[in-house]
Amino acid sequence: VQLQASGGGLVQAGGSLRLSCKASGMVFSISAMSWFRQAPGKQREVVASISNDGRIWYANSVKGRFTISIDNAKGTVYLQMNGLKPEDTAVYYCHARGTSRDYWGKGTQVTVSS
Repeated sequence: VQLQASGGGLVQAGGSLRLSCKASGMVFSISAMSWFRQAPGKQREVVASISNDGRIWYANSVKGRFTISIDNAKGTVYLQMNGLKPEDTAVYYCHARGTSRDYWGKGTQVTVSS
């Protein structure tokens, strides 16, 4: 499985961005997809997840502001980020849980200025 993430950038506080992650390869082996983020000097943390059966989970810090969705026809998972805050600044990573291993995409930088 290969994951290609895009959509990061620089935005002012209160603004919006949409991240995209296109999966290719053995996508049938994926049971869930997630977005993680890692801020400078901090551990990588999960932001949102969506499973094959439609279950969705959000970190408390992003509930009500971020929305994860998936377009199965395009093999793409999205993260719509509204009401961005400076503390959302991080490198965002796409993650897929496979049958026997996890997959990671290259990160995309999100910077929120105050």
